[in-house]
Amino acid sequence: MRKAVSVIVRGRVQGVGFRPYVYQLSKQLGLSGTVQNNMDGVHIVWEGENAAIEKAIAHLSTEKPRLARIDYVSSKFVAVNQRTGFRIIESDRDGKSALVIPVDAAVCDDCLDEMRDPHNPRYRYPFINCTQCGPRYTIIEGLPYDRPFTSMKQFQMCPRCRNEYTNPMNRRHHAQPIACASCGPELSLLSMNGQTTAKGEEALTLAVQALEAGKIVAVKGIGGYHLACDASNLQSVERLRARKQRPSKPLAIMAPLEHVRRIAVLSREEEALLTSPAAPIVLLNKSAAFSDYLPELIAPGMQTIGVMLPYSPLHHLLFDDGAYSYLVMTSANPSGLPMLYKDQQAVDYLSGIADFVLTHNREIVNPIDDSVVRVSSHAPLFLRRARGYVPDPIQSLENVDGIVALGGQLKNTFSLGRNHQIFVGPHLGNLSDVRSLDHYEKTLSHLSKWMGVTFQTIALDAHPLYSYREITGKWPLPMVQVQHHHAHMVSCMAENGLSEPCLGIILDGTGYGTDGAIWGFEVLYGNAGQCRRLGHLRYTPLPGGDRAVREPWRNAAAMLVALLGDSGEKLAEQLFPEKREALPIIFRMAEKQINSPLAGTCGRLFDAISAILGLCRVSTYDGEAAVRLSEAMDPYGKPVVAYPYEIRKKEKLEEADFSVMLKNIAEDRLSGLPSELLIRRFHETLVSALARMADLAAAQYPKSKRRIVLSGGSMNNPYLSSRLNDRLVDHGFTVYTHHLLPSGDGGLSLGQINIAAQWIKPGAGVLHNGCASFEK
Repeated sequence: MRKAVSVIVRGRVQGVGFRPYVYQLSKQLGLSGTVQNNMDGVHIVWEGENAAIEKAIAHLSTEKPRLARIDYVSSKFVAVNQRTGFRIIESDRDGKSALVIPVDAAVCDDCLDEMRDPHNPRYRYPFINCTQCGPRYTIIEGLPYDRPFTSMKQFQMCPRCRNEYTNPMNRRHHAQPIACASCGPELSLLSMNGQTTAKGEEALTLAVQALEAGKIVAVKGIGGYHLACDASNLQSVERLRARKQRPSKPLAIMAPLEHVRRIAVLSREEEALLTSPAAPIVLLNKSAAFSDYLPELIAPGMQTIGVMLPYSPLHHLLFDDGAYSYLVMTSANPSGLPMLYKDQQAVDYLSGIADFVLTHNREIVNPIDDSVVRVSSHAPLFLRRARGYVPDPIQSLENVDGIVALGGQLKNTFSLGRNHQIFVGPHLGNLSDVRSLDHYEKTLSHLSKWMGVTFQTIALDAHPLYSYREITGKWPLPMVQVQHHHAHMVSCMAENGLSEPCLGIILDGTGYGTDGAIWGFEVLYGNAGQCRRLGHLRYTPLPGGDRAVREPWRNAAAMLVALLGDSGEKLAEQLFPEKREALPIIFRMAEKQINSPLAGTCGRLFDAISAILGLCRVSTYDGEAAVRLSEAMDPYGKPVVAYPYEIRKKEKLEEADFSVMLKNIAEDRLSGLPSELLIRRFHETLVSALARMADLAAAQYPKSKRRIVLSGGSMNNPYLSSRLNDRLVDHGFTVYTHHLLPSGDGGLSLGQINIAAQWIKPGAGVLHNGCASFEK
């Protein structure tokens, strides 16, 4: 029997070859009708035999294109109009957007084969792409995703490209960045005074020669500029570090897969991540042969190395032509500032850093950084969620429509709510600089406009001095202030679909507490609606505030004297003899609490141990002390016993006191015991104490059903998070961790938006910074 249906498909279904797929499917099944992009997704009208229609609908989800993701399919019968043939019709831009913006994808194998085929029209073309690969989010100016609303609109298609673009049976049908050497973007090589010295093939040849000669080349990629140099050339790496004033922070490298296998230990899961369309940076353990190929200066003192495969056609050409096997490929922007993505920016800032700029005339509309992922024993762990993943939505149990969550101050991301979808924005870094704040505001404005989100409620961190408070005055809207660690907890709950109250262990470096202290070692109970603090780390002073964070020896000295008194002073003098003149000032500041806020954070505890063990006494980048302590850990060492510690009740809260542990570590260090042993015992002490605090919390709140979430930036420590997970499971807990967003502040906005959704419900009442009392 002949029928007709109207089908709506939502999800990542634009810019991924979905309409050509529907066209070819319709032809195969003998169906007539139309397929159209609109502001709601993709609209299909099918007319034909009922059995064929049912088969076509089933195929939508099971045989979709490589980059497509189906979130929702609805169908209804409509009038039979004796339609003939099947057509792809012009997009409809009317109505409110319900679209999912497509993500940028690494170049596919089919395109690479063509690029390397001397008989192909796109032989050696650095911008080859199709419906299954290439730039998406980074070139979009408006929706729906059609060429006139991208930065490719300036390139008039040649007859050959036009024919492929309009042919529904071609794999480049409606590939919006479609181009070739005759009609598309072109490479240029710039000198550092901004003059064009070469174009096209010559530009590529000269850039490769410069890299082979040890020069530093700024390379314009899909989302912004990288600084590149031959990673195996020690002098080149030294020059890059000196010019960029980046003495020790690890540098990411890029290499073909066969070369990655030589310098890193590669699991099946890690290889799958490296070769995925997202093509993130993956943190890998160095192989025993690492030093045979690369200098230690790439990642000094580290057991791991950040690696990505070539993901753009230009990257592949750089390796095809060059005599090198590994390139440093690090972000060109100043630390903490927005991505460099415009030519003039690159020339202005990189003068004195780069020797050449390899650029092109395809404009980057939306800059984005590389994603960074680590594969843990329990789940992929995002350290930075950006290119290849943003702006894919996360489904919400709650209606979050119109809520915007502003995230944190560091490692910032924001979140936008649309119905039951949450769009977490790109990694935007540190908002302390006015340039970062301006970029933040523009990115938020653009993404909310494309998503059709009208702000109705603002969710933000309760910290009164976060920079984005400067721009909230432009929005005369209800504002929900969310306590930092409550947001961390709910972020992890939201990722795992949890809504009923549970327990949470939140470990990080800094979070504004409701008592005025700096929190970051928290045991909590609650959900998005309410939360109660159950336990924390004993507070110690931070002399100089942020300066103690940048100089961990200050933090360590203050912690020793605050916890151990006179004996702590003596230990500090022995541990830091080069600071003998400054130590009395630190002791006095700590004792009198002069410019010394009280803090109880896991991050600062890690800093102190790192300084005591001589691993990092002055940080040259954010989190260096904790990273070095984590990297010095041997996860396969012999079992050790925990140091002594205390868990005691103070003002109705469980307080972890590591005074004795700190004393023992300092004395063991001075007696010459191996640092690796002390680090293992330190980690074991933390795990033991946290498991004990979790047991006490579960006994206090049996309604938690021993479900517990782990969150906060300190969970980036793979040994700590894995060991804690295992110990809690041994204690009968069901443990939930992050797998969609970073456990650090990059995931904060997801928690904020879910908390705000509860607080604005009718009858929700007034809660105090996310730490209201919760009935047992």
